[in-house]
Amino acid sequence: MYEKTISSKTVFQGRILDVDVLEVELEDGRRSVREIVRHGVAVAIVPRLPDGRFVFIRQFRKAMERVCFEVVAGNCDPGEAPAVSAARELKEETGYVAETLELLGSIFPSVGYCTERIDIFFAEVSEQGATSFDEDESIELAILSGTELDEMIRAGEIADSKTLAAWMLYKTKKG
Repeated sequence: MYEKTISSKTVFQGRILDVDVLEVELEDGRRSVREIVRHGVAVAIVPRLPDGRFVFIRQFRKAMERVCFEVVAGNCDPGEAPAVSAARELKEETGYVAETLELLGSIFPSVGYCTERIDIFFAEVSEQGATSFDEDESIELAILSGTELDEMIRAGEIADSKTLAAWMLYKTKKG
């Protein structure tokens, strides 16, 4: 299966993403249009404390118009290796420094229209230091056990796809 790109036009350029409209030729010769969100690599981190509990965050998400429960995450800076981004985001958002950092896997949140890849890491953390949120961020920490996280998922309290995928990868590979 393959679609040949006939033309591509960038219709929006933003701070963290661009939007392209592509005309494509399908295998049978028909033509169609694809709208593609171009987004760089991001990271997500599942941090575990020495007592076995996990560090997650809560923050207001304008797109959803509500406070969302999420895994620690952020975008990679241009030229920044994902592991470096993961350690940086963990420190910025939680104040914790990764003692160990292990790649659990990568996900593509919405392959139908977005190029974003999220590399998901597991981190062992202990002592908490100061946070350094982005100027437009307001984040609350949530320290929970694995059982509490599983209960929140069963209750439908966690709906963020990267958080669900990160927890599944953690449980599959480490849990």
